[in-house]
Amino acid sequence: QVQLVESGGGLVQAGGSLRLSCAASGRTFSSFVMCWFRQAPGKEREFVVFISKSGGVTTYVDSVKGRCIISRDNAKNTVYLQMNSLKPEATAVYYCAAKIGPSSTRALSYDYWGQGTQVTVSS
Repeated sequence: QVQLVESGGGLVQAGGSLRLSCAASGRTFSSFVMCWFRQAPGKEREFVVFISKSGGVTTYVDSVKGRCIISRDNAKNTVYLQMNSLKPEATAVYYCAAKIGPSSTRALSYDYWGQGTQVTVSS
C-alpha cells in the first residue's frame, strides 16, 4: 500500500506559476512510476505527465510541453509538478497517482491515487 497526498494547488492568474507536490508514504517510493492526471469540470480525467522510477524518463501530454516540469526526490518520497505560464484551460483538479511496473498514460493502470488538489487559473 502507498498513501499519496497532494498539495500546492490554488488560485493563480493566467501566466502565473504553481508547484504541486505529492508526498508518498507506505511502500518504497522508488518502486513506483509516478504520474499526474487532471480532471476539469464536466470532463474525463486526463493524463498530464509521468516520471519513471529513477526519474530518468518523463512523458508529457502535448498541451503542457514546455510549460510543466515533473521531478521526483526519492529520498523525500515526493514528486513535484512545476507549472509555468498557466492558462485558464489548465483549471482542474490535479491528481497524483502511482503504479508498479512499466510507465503508462492510462489512468486505469495506476493502482494508487491521491485526493487531488484544485488548480484554478483566472483570465
